[in-house]
Amino acid sequence: MTTSVIEVENLNVRYGDFHAVKDLSFQVRRGELYALLGTNGAGKTSALETIEGHRKPTSGTVRVFGRDPGERSSVRTKMGVMLQESGFSPDLTARESVRLIGRLTRRADDPDRVLDIVGLAGKAGTKVSQLSGGEKRRLDFATAVFGTPELLFLDEPTTGLDIQSRDALWQAVDRLRENGATVVLTTHYLEEAQQRADRIGLMHQGVFHREGTVAELTRTLPAVIRFAPPPGVLPLDAAPQADGSLLIETFNLHKDLFLLLGWAEDHGFELTDLSAGPTRLDDVFRAIDKD
Repeated sequence: MTTSVIEVENLNVRYGDFHAVKDLSFQVRRGELYALLGTNGAGKTSALETIEGHRKPTSGTVRVFGRDPGERSSVRTKMGVMLQESGFSPDLTARESVRLIGRLTRRADDPDRVLDIVGLAGKAGTKVSQLSGGEKRRLDFATAVFGTPELLFLDEPTTGLDIQSRDALWQAVDRLRENGATVVLTTHYLEEAQQRADRIGLMHQGVFHREGTVAELTRTLPAVIRFAPPPGVLPLDAAPQADGSLLIETFNLHKDLFLLLGWAEDHGFELTDLSAGPTRLDDVFRAIDKD
């Protein structure tokens, strides 16, 4: 986990006068799942396209496996990319589509083996035009993991998938990681990033705002205690909410919750509709706009 597979230093990407990515610097360590998240227009796509070798940086340095990602012969064979939208020919079958990607990326594998992994074994001879939206998304994943790449980019991988297909996709990703693969994830399903990412980088308006583990990011905001208003004077400051509840924000959740419950017990009050917990990743995400 100490060797960097991806190294980005002072990356800038411009489109004319528009500055899409501004002085972006980060590293992705070998074997980790790194989630690059951000609001719409944050610059994630421009950054990832540069890292994947599809776009030249305006300035700055990008290294993948220690090389310029534009060196396709030495880098692309180790890299699998699942784009947000596929560009498959509608007249090719699922098997032919996977085989074609294998030839283009110079990765060797058995197309039927990969199609079986993603649950498309029964659709191997079906034309892409006859696949459902969810089946096309699974085909996207099949082409990305063809040849068991060392580095896997997943751009909104579970969009359009049912719960069983989502579970199967993540199980396949877990198996790749057990074999040492590194994964870079972008997703709007923040619960996926919260559950699976080793580290997370948050972008907004082209700038890298925060980076760290889920625990490190969520500790930047207070935890919350919410409950229905009881009688009496509370031992802690609480803010009334639009739904009639009271909200306590605290960086000492255990201590303040213990104090509140002790106060209620001493006064014979029942705290109804009580909920308490740490800040979630989506709260951190919303706070980016306020920075």
